[in-house]
Amino acid sequence: MNNGVDLTSNKRFTKGYGYFTEMESYEELLKAWDKTIREITRYSVIVENVIDKASERDVPDILCSALTDDCIARGKTIKEGGAVYDFISGLQVGIANMADCLAAIKKLVYEEKKITRQELWDAILDDFSSPENKKIQEMLIREAPKYGNDDDYVDQLIVEAYDSYIEEIEKYPNTRYNRGPIGGIRYAGTSSISANVGQGMSTMATPDGRNAFEPLAEGCSPAHNSDKNGPTAVFKSVSKLRTNKITGGVLLNQKMTPQMLSTEENRQKLELLIKTFFNRLHGYHVQYNIVSKETLIDAQKHPEKHKDLIVRVAGYSAFFNVLSKKTQDDIIGRTEQSLM
Repeated sequence: MNNGVDLTSNKRFTKGYGYFTEMESYEELLKAWDKTIREITRYSVIVENVIDKASERDVPDILCSALTDDCIARGKTIKEGGAVYDFISGLQVGIANMADCLAAIKKLVYEEKKITRQELWDAILDDFSSPENKKIQEMLIREAPKYGNDDDYVDQLIVEAYDSYIEEIEKYPNTRYNRGPIGGIRYAGTSSISANVGQGMSTMATPDGRNAFEPLAEGCSPAHNSDKNGPTAVFKSVSKLRTNKITGGVLLNQKMTPQMLSTEENRQKLELLIKTFFNRLHGYHVQYNIVSKETLIDAQKHPEKHKDLIVRVAGYSAFFNVLSKKTQDDIIGRTEQSLM
């Protein structure tokens, strides 16, 4: 949106493909996105390859290699191509933010013309702090379709935008390609672990109404409290992604209160829901926190009372008390699903 220059650092990251305020149509914005993400993807591969070659030379990682088939038999470390299988992926963070941003821009700026391009740009730069820009923020949050509600309008926008990355990353094998392992190639992946919190700290305000430096959406999960139509709608939105190509992880977090699973009927409902997600919708991954918001808030205030509280963060579980407050807040803010 800013011709290739990152506004948080004022550094140029790509050649530049136009300013949002001068883009007459949504298609112009999408074209700029496509060129930008492909260029940045190439740069990311160069950085990763440099790191991998340096690791191969200087950090053999003997223990990990010894525990990985078939490094010992081949006499090679992981970075030299000793593993049987070698597939890697980066972490694409903020999938839901991207979806909601595109939907807000397409609907409110280009289609309904409720917000001008300049007004939206000024509101983002202002971090929605002025009274006028707070009204724009409310419109972005309340009047634009949101990913996670089985709404094709927004879901297909993120599929199209994500395709640019998926198509580009497939072009670049890793440094072990043709050196022994099966694969040696890259895939897309949304397993952000807890990087959504850290990366959010360096990301300015976004067109979905998110304030500057707040956490981004984690994994392929919807943005907090934007999914209003229950867990089945979330599953259907996620299943529209190219899950067969995002094999680095399509990480979906869900949260339910213990009361929701207090009856045998509800437990059976959850079991059937999960089976349908995987068998009928070709879902990739889902994980649950079965803990109430009240318990999490109390654990934050009185950690000494909840020393044994373990939560699912993203691709891992951890004691709630050892997490940073930002990560704790992120978990507390997840939508609490119900089984009706």
